[in-house]
Amino acid sequence: MNNTQHFIAKDALAGRVAVVTGGSSGIGLATVELLLESGAAVALCGRDAQRLEQAVAGLRATRPDAKLFARTCDVLDANAVRSFAAQSEAALGPASMLINNAGQGRVSTFANTEDQAWTEELNLKFFSVIHPTRAFLPQLKAQGAVHGDAAIVCANSLLARQPEPHMVATSAARAGLLNLVRSMATEFAPQGVRVNGILIGLIESGQWRRRFDAREDKSLDWATWSSQLAKDKHIPLGRLGLPMEAARAILFLASPLSSYTTGSHLDISGGHSRHA
Repeated sequence: MNNTQHFIAKDALAGRVAVVTGGSSGIGLATVELLLESGAAVALCGRDAQRLEQAVAGLRATRPDAKLFARTCDVLDANAVRSFAAQSEAALGPASMLINNAGQGRVSTFANTEDQAWTEELNLKFFSVIHPTRAFLPQLKAQGAVHGDAAIVCANSLLARQPEPHMVATSAARAGLLNLVRSMATEFAPQGVRVNGILIGLIESGQWRRRFDAREDKSLDWATWSSQLAKDKHIPLGRLGLPMEAARAILFLASPLSSYTTGSHLDISGGHSRHA
């Protein structure tokens, strides 16, 4: 686990409550770790009950005194999200930080993406943000009035600005989310709620590990294989990103360190972006 003391004090978020959707693995779990390390109480959810249970067990093993609340929840189920919001508030208090992190990519081209696939992808990308935001917004507005600062951070992809033809539906949906963040930021600003996002490039994940396991040349180790992948993808930093590196950007945007930032996106792509 990486220490955050180089840019945020250990108890800087003490007394505040953060909510992380998709918090049982990858970037979401790394974000939960950093939030706890910074003193926040954290509510997390995920669809996979077993994975969520394992994540919570690991967190409690390293931080037995952490204020932590976890529930299985599908963010596409509006009723389930409203229930999670009420349970979270009852357990930890009202949230002042919401991290919308749930979502995954779909590999398909325009030619082979059927109507149902388009509907599923747009539904996932938009309502994985809309449902949690609706459910927690009253808490965020109340905390914004108390603390002068509440925040929503949406984990998005570089595809929003740099679409790939083999991920046409995901790229289009990600671009829509980019616009949604800006719209919400403008609307919520008078209530003391900031809205920002991060644009993720290639980050180490279970997906890339599975591709590594299926590699043709079994003599290549992970470091060599992933370095070659980064070269092939023209990533100037020459490697894939780490979940913790994306989590640090989320922590910055969720915390008062970014109190004068709203409607913006941080690029977490190792220089892969072709846009200024």
